[in-house]
Amino acid sequence: MKAPLLRNTENILRAGGIGVMPTDTIYGLLGSALNKKTVAKIYKLRRRNTKKPLIVLIGSATDLEIFGIKPEATTKRLLKKFWPGKTSIILSCRAKKFTYLHRGAKTLAFRLPKTFWLRKLLVKTGPLVAPSANWEGELPALTINDAKKYFDSQIDFYINAGKIIGKPSRLIKINSGKITVLRK
Repeated sequence: MKAPLLRNTENILRAGGIGVMPTDTIYGLLGSALNKKTVAKIYKLRRRNTKKPLIVLIGSATDLEIFGIKPEATTKRLLKKFWPGKTSIILSCRAKKFTYLHRGAKTLAFRLPKTFWLRKLLVKTGPLVAPSANWEGELPALTINDAKKYFDSQIDFYINAGKIIGKPSRLIKINSGKITVLRK
């Protein structure tokens, strides 16, 4: 992605804006994971069940510390096995200040994307929530026009990367060094 486009996107996201853009898997509806109002607006836009946590994209594994997560040695080795990549990993997140993200589940799914430009953006914006660009229960948007049918002018920007035929990320849970696959 071109630098001016990334800079503009970065500024919008840091200011609490929301956009549809390609992720490392499919088009996502992205906004700051550290902004309660942004997260609430994404739930509303997606018509998402408010009891279900969102996936959080991070720019580096050290971003887990922002959420009070300090993985033990076994978990760190497992994270290195899957990251960067298309695997979202559920980790314990007990911090009360992130209840708006974990929705009382006291766990959050994180993904460290392999896509270089996206990681670079995440380093500048901080962690972003990134559910698929669709209403809950509907098909993920394959194109920007598909996304516009869901969200129209209710969001701040769209980044067109053509047709993306991908799959949502693999979802696993790591608990006490054990891996459970929840979505392939």
